[in-house]
Amino acid sequence: MIAPRPLLLATLLLPLACTVSAAPAEPGRAVLDPRERPAVENAIVADRLANLLPELMAETGIDLWLVLNREYAEDPVYFTLVPQPSFAARRTTMLLFHRTDDGSVQPMTVNRYPLGEPYESKWSGGDLEEQWAALAALIAELDPERIGINTSSTWPEADGLTLGLHRKLLDALPDELEDRVVSAEALVVRWLETRTAAEQDLYAHVVGLARGVIAEGFSNRVITPGVTTTDDVAWYLRERFESLGLPIWFMPYVNVQRPGQDCAADTPFCGVEGVIQRGDVLHTDVGICYLKLCTDTQEMGYVLKLGESEVPADLVDALAEGNRWQDLLTAEFVTGRTGNEILAAAQASMQGKPWSFNVYTHPIGFVGHGPGPTIGMWDQPAAIPNTGDWPLYPNSAYAIEGNIAVALERWDGQHVQIKLEQTAIYDGERVIYAAGRQTGWHVVR
Repeated sequence: MIAPRPLLLATLLLPLACTVSAAPAEPGRAVLDPRERPAVENAIVADRLANLLPELMAETGIDLWLVLNREYAEDPVYFTLVPQPSFAARRTTMLLFHRTDDGSVQPMTVNRYPLGEPYESKWSGGDLEEQWAALAALIAELDPERIGINTSSTWPEADGLTLGLHRKLLDALPDELEDRVVSAEALVVRWLETRTAAEQDLYAHVVGLARGVIAEGFSNRVITPGVTTTDDVAWYLRERFESLGLPIWFMPYVNVQRPGQDCAADTPFCGVEGVIQRGDVLHTDVGICYLKLCTDTQEMGYVLKLGESEVPADLVDALAEGNRWQDLLTAEFVTGRTGNEILAAAQASMQGKPWSFNVYTHPIGFVGHGPGPTIGMWDQPAAIPNTGDWPLYPNSAYAIEGNIAVALERWDGQHVQIKLEQTAIYDGERVIYAAGRQTGWHVVR
């Protein structure tokens, strides 16, 4: 297989460079038209297949990886592997990835409809039984020691081989090859959690777009105090993303905090919906997926009271403490530590601080809640079996998510909850926010 030329990949990404920065992007700038997106996506897929997959198959000891799919019942990894545009697997679509003697990986198909580059078609036709026979013959010819299939009791993303296809595979394989079939769950997790250099560069652009729309939503362009509701803002965010051709992966959520609400140090989530008033603290949670990369972002805003010209000092301090919470968490990101170990170390470092806290950080990438080390959950602030035992690897991405609760004297001791979430890359030594992080309040005047 021919690896994609670095110059070609850089050229395809060049139109996005104007919005790649450590700050929210201006929404609408350099958002590619739908017909322009496959070139970028396919260059990245080709790069991953040529340069990343060989490393991961060697690391996990898989000689032949099978990804078997039926139309509208695709394996969760299917769309991360195939060229675009592609709306579904066609009939029964069989992908094979063979690790050769020189360490490279050969992508192949046994399909009614060949996929084209970078896949080599080994069989095409319309008879399903002949297709299964062709797959078995090809596997026997390749003679791999370990045949990886996507089955897992822990990771849903690695459990994409349906029972029906599993049975058909075992029926088709020669008896002497059945004992070579193993779970490819480690390979699937590593494939989904790893971000290439091109994807890391691209992430800054994607996250910047999401943050830019939040900045619009938390402004007087959208909010009129005493009139606009939290639902109005949520729908503005959704419709604005849709107008830019940026699909959301969950409905945006907007809420407010104000004096008189029930918000204590141990309240899981503080905030209500309704009409936005002056003096309110705003919070939103949004997520988009663009060019196959997903974001998950939570930011805070404040609606000035009449006579106020700036955010009150105690709220400024509270947001700064939220940034301090982020720093204490990300300081514990060390290669090889499990999610549970990172959580325990972070929780220990936060003891005695003038705020209560909760940590529920998760991997992110091709999907919003991706596979990789789980670092706490909002309703389980302790070690998480299995997914929390996965180690931290370099070149992976995380939604640095959680909250702190700070008592405000101006609210008669009632707490304000600072709820933050930003997409970040772990490069093996440090956590880098893909498009910066919120360090100042969004202000509605």
